[in-house]
Amino acid sequence: MADSEAIERYRQNRRDEIDSATVYDAMADAEPQSQLASVYRQLAVTEREHAAFWGRLLSEAGFDEPEPRPSWRARVLAWVARHVGPDAVVGTMRAGEAVGGAGYASQPEVEGTGMIADERSHDRLLVAIAGTGGPGVEGGTLARLEGRHRATSGNALRAAVLGANDGLVSNLSLVMGVAGAALDTTAILVTGLAGLLAGAGSMAMGEWLSVQSSRELYQRQISIEAAELAEAPDEEREELALIYQAKGLSQDQAEQLADQIISDEATALDTLAREELGIDPEELGGSAWEAAGASFILFALGAIVPVIPFFALSGLTAVAVSLLLSGVALFVVGAGITVLTGRSVLYSGTRQVVIGLAAAALTYGVGTLIGVSIAG
Repeated sequence: MADSEAIERYRQNRRDEIDSATVYDAMADAEPQSQLASVYRQLAVTEREHAAFWGRLLSEAGFDEPEPRPSWRARVLAWVARHVGPDAVVGTMRAGEAVGGAGYASQPEVEGTGMIADERSHDRLLVAIAGTGGPGVEGGTLARLEGRHRATSGNALRAAVLGANDGLVSNLSLVMGVAGAALDTTAILVTGLAGLLAGAGSMAMGEWLSVQSSRELYQRQISIEAAELAEAPDEEREELALIYQAKGLSQDQAEQLADQIISDEATALDTLAREELGIDPEELGGSAWEAAGASFILFALGAIVPVIPFFALSGLTAVAVSLLLSGVALFVVGAGITVLTGRSVLYSGTRQVVIGLAAAALTYGVGTLIGVSIAG
């Protein structure tokens, strides 16, 4: 008879598998490439088989429970997959598969079931899909994934959350520093808006330079690769074959695939850029202007929160409302981070509030000391 700890572990494993199946189904629905969509559906089927395994163990232990609904985190990731694209969540799913395989290794119930191997296989598949170049991907998988774009948007959700967080924390600290020095509503409002514009502009410029520099570097690397392909196609074929062997193909399979790709110059350059250089020739890191605009907007959305109360209120009342609104926003940002990390909403949200308000308290204290010194 399983003890209470084992029963809870069965339930958690079942929930995790149902969550994964839910996200994979969404990824399959949103994936434009039919072959890759089929891969995601196969992953979802396997995860549901795993969930059924844990459900049977619960039934055998006398807990014949209905299948639980997907968690809020799984539903958010599924929404992101459908509306942003599967690439936006593939990195998060890969991390979950790696953790799942390691977690099952210490659970005696899965011995002889093949579930550990399934999780590791899923991890390798997602590595290939995300374009991280991990070893051990089987030839059949590579054939299905041939020509797949590298996931350049995998960090989009992370960038959005952290961009808003940067604006919120930095401008809250700035506003509280000025409020500590002197409770002049006009000065605080002007400073807050100036901080918003300066910070958002700086973020946008930095992002534009970063993306544009990457694009120029990628273009140069591709031009060098094109010259090498024209001058020494046999050497490039050998390099490509070695890459596929490192991914898990046999030598014969790798050489056949390399021969097929090298036979067409355009396909060869595209594939070498992706496989050897890790570059998507069609995107080259994305649009610098889009990245700059997104950075400006996300930073500004966070930075405006602590300033809003000073449009209508003044004195300590405005400061208190600013701290309250910012605390709520910090908790929401912390909750958003849990979509990426899988940690508890309460833990991550509370941690974010504590860190943000601690920074505000520090600058408020420094502002107060400076204000007293100037007044004296």
